Amino acid sequence: MKLKSLFAFMVLSLWMGCEIAPKPIAYGSDGCHFCRMTIVDRQHAAQIVTDKGKAFSFDAIECMVNSLKEIDPGTVALFLVSDYPQPGALIDATQATYLISEGIPSPMGANLSAFGEVEAAIQARKKHRGTLYSWPELITHFNK
Repeated sequence: MKLKSLFAFMVLSLWMGCEIAPKPIAYGSDGCHFCRMTIVDRQHAAQIVTDKGKAFSFDAIECMVNSLKEIDPGTVALFLVSDYPQPGALIDATQATYLISEGIPSPMGANLSAFGEVEAAIQARKKHRGTLYSWPELITHFNK
């Protein structure tokens, strides 16, 4: 009986460990998967979750985008970015609107921020100037 219980516990543990969902970022202690800097900025953090449920966190959106040159995007289940107006709230990166503006510095100097709402991005551009991008446009911009 103990063997069956142990087996059930192991299967349940493996199943729970492979959940495809965002993982909490431990701000102030987690390191960026790309540049190894400590992740402290809740407005610019990002995360990739693979199709096996493994999460890779980044201190800046530009680190996540640059890391895509080293991985197979087909293995990624979720691309997540912090919603600039809601620090710490991770949103779908493929649906976000991006602003590159010197008026909003980001941790690695690309001045890149993400917005879950297009109108919020437009308002930020009016205030800080800069250029708006969609996800495909952003990927193209960083692959020049």
